Amino acid sequence: MSSKEFEVNGTDYKIMITEQVISHVNNLKDLYNAAYEDPESFEDVSTEISTTINEIASTVEPPAEDSDLDGLIQEIIKTVDNKAAEIGKELEEKEKPRRKSKSKK
Repeated sequence: MSSKEFEVNGTDYKIMITEQVISHVNNLKDLYNAAYEDPESFEDVSTEISTTINEIASTVEPPAEDSDLDGLIQEIIKTVDNKAAEIGKELEEKEKPRRKSKSKK
């Protein structure tokens, strides 16, 4: 778990990036993709999108203003994506075989 602070429309927000938050963000991205790929399905997924956004926003301190939700969700998605990339890079580094340099005398 890690915390992240950011500013949206002049308000400072803080969120704990937990497995649940990451799961909600990934679900939201999947819902956005579904609506993008099939615009006719937007009505079907819009309630789920709204519910997921509210679940993510409920984990933020202080409670988010409705006018800040769009910017807030964008910042949280960026934070989760950056964290995932950081973890992926760390795993990649660990998987690289260690090569010892041999010095010739």
